[in-house]
Amino acid sequence: MTDIEFPEMRENILSAVRALSDAEYQERVWIRREYPRVGYFDDFTLNLNIIFDGTLVLEDPALALGKILRPQEEVTVMMDLVERIDLVLKAEGPDRSDAEYMRSPH
Repeated sequence: MTDIEFPEMRENILSAVRALSDAEYQERVWIRREYPRVGYFDDFTLNLNIIFDGTLVLEDPALALGKILRPQEEVTVMMDLVERIDLVLKAEGPDRSDAEYMRSPH
């Protein structure tokens, strides 16, 4: 992945997107707290923090092109993800549990 300026950040983004898109994983890890190994932790908030705060990709996905995202289609997908996360947070509020977010129709 030599065409990406920050490959470690890219892997963090990919991991977060995988977690956000996998309902079975969310139920097992976020709700039942069945972690794959000792010292492991993951939840909805952590993944949002990775994407929004840790890499700033969702703040402006277009600026991440070539640095963290490739190709242009990933920018489009991340823009869609921003809209969906904003919808959920506006509808449900910022202080719900992971289970409540997962049950949301949004």
